[in-house]
Amino acid sequence: QVQLVESGGGLVQAGDSLTLSCEFSGRAFSSYAVGWFRRAPGKEREFVIGVSWSGDSLADLDSIKSRFTISRDNSKNMVYLQMNSLKSEDTAVYYCAASEDYVGNTAHEYDYWGQGTPVTVSS
Repeated sequence: QVQLVESGGGLVQAGDSLTLSCEFSGRAFSSYAVGWFRRAPGKEREFVIGVSWSGDSLADLDSIKSRFTISRDNSKNMVYLQMNSLKSEDTAVYYCAASEDYVGNTAHEYDYWGQGTPVTVSS
């Protein structure tokens, strides 16, 4: 059925940029909203940023809005997370998730999840 696979994580230094990718397979990708979540060591999973099927983005934190950008390419069934000016507190496993309904900022609103890709930011 629906599958999501993240890639692009790795070890970077503070101030660097990194782009994560999420590949979607199964059914109609363009009809799904997609969100990025992250789980830092010892912390709960938190919403990072999401994008609706029409391309509207959603982010709650100023620290995210000022540095991260989400985009999607429906022709390639891909969603990207461009992260700039990375900080040590951005270290986490990043997950992409798909919603059959609408883009939201809570995990329960999403129906399908990837396995995650780790991002480590050293200072």
